[in-house]
Amino acid sequence: MEAFLVSAGVVALAEIGDKTQLLAFILAAKFRQPVPIVLGILVATLLNHAFAAAIGSWILTQLGPGTLNWILGLLFIGMAIWTLIPDQFDETQSGTGGDSAGVFSATLLAFFLAEMGDKTQVATAALAAQYRMFSAVVAGTTLGMMIANVPAVYLGERLANRIPPRLVRGIAAAVFALIGITVLLEASKNLAL
Repeated sequence: MEAFLVSAGVVALAEIGDKTQLLAFILAAKFRQPVPIVLGILVATLLNHAFAAAIGSWILTQLGPGTLNWILGLLFIGMAIWTLIPDQFDETQSGTGGDSAGVFSATLLAFFLAEMGDKTQVATAALAAQYRMFSAVVAGTTLGMMIANVPAVYLGERLANRIPPRLVRGIAAAVFALIGITVLLEASKNLAL
């Protein structure tokens, strides 16, 4: 349960003000069809985060637990720093299409590509390696994406204007840093033994 809850919380915080949330705003404003947009986000996130978690699980088999903990700790601290940097959004990623199938397809493609190499994809890989619970991490990170992006679809820019992205990025960065420090402390304890 911890893997699921931490994964959901970390990604939900990291996504607020992220380029994919901005993408959700733009798709909602452009197409005005929330259901295919939400379904596209869900499917894209499941595919992208399952891929990332599989990579994270594979890395676990390639490295010893001591080395992995040091890498994960540093990775989470790097994620904290990365989270503080606002995303630049390229509106050309929003795709085109007017019918429900076209809106779904545009959303699926745009979100899948926007998440490639994004901090939440990297976080998903790291969380899968740390917790060794593929399904719980993928379910949690997917829920986190949906928590952040579904309101963006339904409430549009009104929501973004009420929540200062800088504050949320700061909270997300603090969570990533706390996880990183905890993992590094655990790794240093294992060195002392």
